[in-house]
This record gives sequence, C-alpha cells and structure tokens, in this order.
Amino acid sequence: MKVKRIIIAGGGTGGHIFPAIAIANAMQKLEPELEVLFVGAKGKMEMEKVPLAGYRIEGLDIAGFNRSSLIKNIGLPFKLIKSFFQVRKIMGSFRPDAVIGVGGYSSFPVLRYAQQQGIPTYIHEANSFAGKSNILLGKKARAVFVATDGMEKFFPADKIVVTGNPVRSAIANANVSRAEALRFFALADKPTILSIGGSLGAKSINEAIGAGIHRIEKEGIQLIWQTGKPFAEQGRGMARDVEGVWVGDFIREMEYAFAAADVVISRAGAMAISELCVVEKPAIFVPYPFAAEDHQTMNARNLENKQAGMLVRDDEAGSRLVDEALSLIRDQNRRAELSKNIASLGIRNADMVIAGKILGK
Repeated sequence: MKVKRIIIAGGGTGGHIFPAIAIANAMQKLEPELEVLFVGAKGKMEMEKVPLAGYRIEGLDIAGFNRSSLIKNIGLPFKLIKSFFQVRKIMGSFRPDAVIGVGGYSSFPVLRYAQQQGIPTYIHEANSFAGKSNILLGKKARAVFVATDGMEKFFPADKIVVTGNPVRSAIANANVSRAEALRFFALADKPTILSIGGSLGAKSINEAIGAGIHRIEKEGIQLIWQTGKPFAEQGRGMARDVEGVWVGDFIREMEYAFAAADVVISRAGAMAISELCVVEKPAIFVPYPFAAEDHQTMNARNLENKQAGMLVRDDEAGSRLVDEALSLIRDQNRRAELSKNIASLGIRNADMVIAGKILGK
C-alpha cells in the first residue's frame, strides 16, 4: 500500500500552529504510516514548536505586509517570488498526496502551488472572520473546515464542513489534578489566577497584571503569568519580590496551567476560546482590538451574552482587569455559572473529524 504524504502549511501564532499539530497527530493515529511535513515561515514560532511536537518542518523566506512601517515592505515581492521557488522544490522532493492550510504567511504560496498542480487542498479556518488568503484559496479547496456556522459569506457553501476547532490532545484529554498542577508551578493550595496573552503575549494584559501584582499578592491570590517573549524580562522583574507567582514567556504544558487555575484571563482568539470551553474554566476575555473586523470582540461578546465569559475591553484593562479578576475569584457561584455555560460550548473531537475527512475514513 502506498504511504500517504501530507503537507501542513501555515503558522505565525499558536492559534495556527497548535490546531495544525492536533490535526497531524489525529491523522497519524488513523494512519500510523502517514508521512507529515510542515511548511512554515523562517523566524516564526512554528520553526521551534513543530519540531518539539516531533514533526519535520521546512521554512520559507516569506513575510506578511507590515502596516506600521511601509519601507519594510520593499522586499516583499521578492520574498514572495523566492518562496514560490522554495515551495516548488519542497513539493518536487516530498510529492504530497494532499496539502492542508491552517492560515499564516506560509500557507498561501504552498496551497496556491498545490492547486496549480492539481494536488487536493484543504483549509482549516479557526476564526469566525476568515482571512483574505483563506477566502481566495477556499474557492479551489476540496473542503474548508470551520469552527462555526454562518461562514457562507466567505467560502462556497458546498465546501464548508463545520467541525469546531481542534484542541491539543494534551488539553482535551488531560487528567491532571489541581494538586499536581500547583506542584508543577511550585505553588501552594490557594486561589490561583492564570493570565495568558496568547503565544506572543498581550501588552494591555501584561501591563495591568504588572501594575496590580502586589494587590493580587496582598489578597492571598496566586498567579501563573504567561507574558510572551516581548514582556518576559520586564515581567520577571516585576514578580521578583512577590510571593506566589510563577512567571514565564511561554507555557508548553498548558494542561497543568488550566488545572491549577480558578480564573483565567485571556485574549479572545478562536483557539483560546476553544481550549477554555474544553477545560471548563471561568474566564475574563480581553479582546485584541486590532484583529480583522474586530472579530475577537465579537467572539467575547458572544460568550458574554451566553453568560459563558466576562469581557473587559483592551483600553479598560489597566483600570478594570485586576478588579474584575479579584472579584470573580471571590465569587464561587459566579465562577460555577461561567464554568457550566462555557463547558456547554466545548468540542473535543474536531481533530479526528478533520483527519477522517481528509483521509477518507
């Protein structure tokens, strides 16, 4: 029997990378002999995270449009052309049977080339507002896997498959006790806040937590603080003389962080929400205000309307976030209500559904 080969292309943030790894793991569970190759953008976090998950990755010399500094975009056309030559070489060497795009700079040239060569392509769109590349590529894709209904405004209706978002199996199938989790972070058996700003960090959340860290300590509350790399050094400095705080730029073992947490502070990206639905945690969402069409605010507002989460606007984080977190951690009934309602939205098997569709299982 011919061994199937699959390329998974995309990355840039954890919201693209971790679903991609979940899909790869599910496909290998269904077909252990399957060969999977990732293609990402050089210098982006997928070049580190994918090998840690046990997969091979090839990097492209590609970058996205820089809105803050137009002069940095001068070399963009040349990088795009170079990436197409790199893609052609990778495709010729690996010869995939199918290509999956998960979003991010590197997905476009890979899927575009695959479609030109008649190789079946599939797209996973995690967000309720589709990216421009995915919209363009979706016209020729075999199937487009989406998290929610109502995506016909972006993709051909006959290609849409509503699956939910793949959640990392370590999180979806976690069996970590709270006591184990607290020991993992060297914390005591006390109420604990988990603050996560996404894989790259969140400035407003970090600044609010940093300003309120002594108040959190004074209240007898512990803190697990994922800062992201840009704020890591500053965060460690702020937490140096504070008891009951774990601080780091990235948490690989998120199942332990979720198990330890009584309240979670998070951005409102699609993948962050999918994970919080599965782990059934009461959460305060601080949407990233510059996401396309402000879709993170729409995500958070939708949860707030369902009594499945709380919303603090990015520009209010400095004045409100710590107050809301301390108030919520003291209110056991409110936490129980939020947990129950967010749990009702959780989907645990999206990775297997997507893998099965691609592999014809």
